Amino acid sequence: MQRHTLAGLAVGAALFSALASAQGPASDFKPDTVFSGSGLGAWKVIGTGTWTAEKGEVTGKAGPGGSWLVLDQPYQDLNFFTRFQCSSPCDAGVLFRTQDADGGRTGILLSLKDGDLATYRVTITAAGALTAREALRPVGPFLRSAPPAGSADAAKPLAPTGAGRGGSPITLPTPLPDLEPPSPGIRAGQWNLLNVVVDSDVIRSTLNQGIEIAPGATEDRMGYGPIALYVGSGDVRFKDLAFKDLHVKTVEREVVSPRFRMQRLDDFYYAWGAGAGDFNHDKVLDVVSGPYYYLGPDYTTRQELYAAPAQSPTSNFAPTWTDYAFDFTGDGWTDVLAGESRPMTLYVNPRGAHRRWVSHRVLPQITGEFNAMHDLDGDGTPEILFVTGGSGGAGGSITYAKVHPTDATQPWPTFPISQPGLALGHGLGAGDINGDGRVDVVQAAGWWEQPPARTTGPWRYHAVAFGRWGRAEGAGGALAAVYDVNGDGLNDVVTGLNAHGFGLAWFEQKRGASGTITFERHMIIDDYSTSNAGGVTMSEMHAAAVADIDGDGIPDFITGKRVFSHQESYVDPDPHGPAALYWFRTTRNPRAPGGAEFVPELIHNRSGVGAQFTVVDLNADGRMDIVTATNRGTFVFFGTPAGAPR
Repeated sequence: MQRHTLAGLAVGAALFSALASAQGPASDFKPDTVFSGSGLGAWKVIGTGTWTAEKGEVTGKAGPGGSWLVLDQPYQDLNFFTRFQCSSPCDAGVLFRTQDADGGRTGILLSLKDGDLATYRVTITAAGALTAREALRPVGPFLRSAPPAGSADAAKPLAPTGAGRGGSPITLPTPLPDLEPPSPGIRAGQWNLLNVVVDSDVIRSTLNQGIEIAPGATEDRMGYGPIALYVGSGDVRFKDLAFKDLHVKTVEREVVSPRFRMQRLDDFYYAWGAGAGDFNHDKVLDVVSGPYYYLGPDYTTRQELYAAPAQSPTSNFAPTWTDYAFDFTGDGWTDVLAGESRPMTLYVNPRGAHRRWVSHRVLPQITGEFNAMHDLDGDGTPEILFVTGGSGGAGGSITYAKVHPTDATQPWPTFPISQPGLALGHGLGAGDINGDGRVDVVQAAGWWEQPPARTTGPWRYHAVAFGRWGRAEGAGGALAAVYDVNGDGLNDVVTGLNAHGFGLAWFEQKRGASGTITFERHMIIDDYSTSNAGGVTMSEMHAAAVADIDGDGIPDFITGKRVFSHQESYVDPDPHGPAALYWFRTTRNPRAPGGAEFVPELIHNRSGVGAQFTVVDLNADGRMDIVTATNRGTFVFFGTPAGAPR
């Protein structure tokens, strides 16, 4: 194994082994190297200040003109993490791709200065004086490489930066701190968390797990050099310095669980969602995903719903995000309701004709990233739950739609559930929370109690933070599953906390003496800095489902990672992590917090999840099968005899 040197200390196989199995300081990535030494070793001081290191904490005190500490390991592309604390006011920074230039040095400076959180191309003299500073050209989201300066793409309007790009905070009648972005700016007298990615010719940085510093074009795709820490005035302390060389990417050997048999229905990227229904009227379930349906029981023959090209995971978003199968028209043939980016389209089954299906835009106003099909009123016909209004769903309203009573191809009537402004762009679920026999609705900001009779107004709101603010797109996960986790007779909630970040938790329902309902959060897995169930760390659990996988009568939770959720970019944490699909076995254990624990088991590490998938017994053998579609293709994971109850 290659050895890296930090401050003259050899960091070899023993440290790397420990990092592979233990939590580390960085939240967004598993580092190659963490500095924990005392003494500066081969690190070089430039300028008149002084630098010291003690037990992994590096302190810089500025002299006239500022001071730099140049580390000894060069990088081109990397993940970088540190905690820093400044004397007030803060005047610090980190220099990347440091190179010799005209007797001095040049590089990309991330300024960590009060009132100046930005990136610059800078030049410094051999004595450490800053002689030139030019702000980097802004770069939009979803890009690994910056468009050429002056091009039409470079001139396009950019998405806002700041407190969680793309996810606007909402104003709640009851404050829920977990859903609020961190306070802007550098926290005086406190440790500030800094995550930085330098990749290709773009630098992206996040402060305190939720404040995005405007990304910039480095204009030096081939730039290569060491990192330098900077203090401009006063003093600054850095600790938990962690580094990951992005030049080396590991592709794990493909693994399929012996509990499942994998069949890849399609190799190409057509959709983020998949459903199942009997489309050809032969009493065998078929699979639908995007423009195709695949005929059972072999699933080797496919037919078109509509004509559509395959997509590029690097630069395109699949048009279909969700696929639901049901006889919406009532003619005895199963139709498809597809969530196409934001609107929803009904594809009417042509009843055996070898032709593409006629489409009808029945719900044009969806704005959230997730929708769910659930029979809310118990009449046997499912409703569609979604978020409408707001910005990217955030700040909108939770709404449900019923099939048009006389013509399913006409726009479906809609009914509000939440008050305007309370919905977020991610996460949605349904189940009986309060035990009154009616289906309630769950979202990141709480749950809404279904009234005894249908109403034209919002349902009663109960504030609970079933999500957590993240750096990319606000708060909220994917499906919020409602079931009795610990066997105490009360329905709990299991959900991801952030669909574009980290965190999976279950929320234990508790009842007060007066019947008041509260929830206690129990984390299942979190980020790379925490100790997680089964040692599993996974970001971007953008889709989920609930089903009894092991046949023990207790529902289990199935989820996975959505790879390249925002195309091939570092907008989201750990974008190149394994495309894992897991099921979390619900295990009732009186010794565990809340009386239950979740045991993760890997299903597959090369598929992941999209925006929605289906768990159903496709082949009627008594075992649950999983149908999923992602930018890795379309898959069925058939339950095997190993899936019998243990």
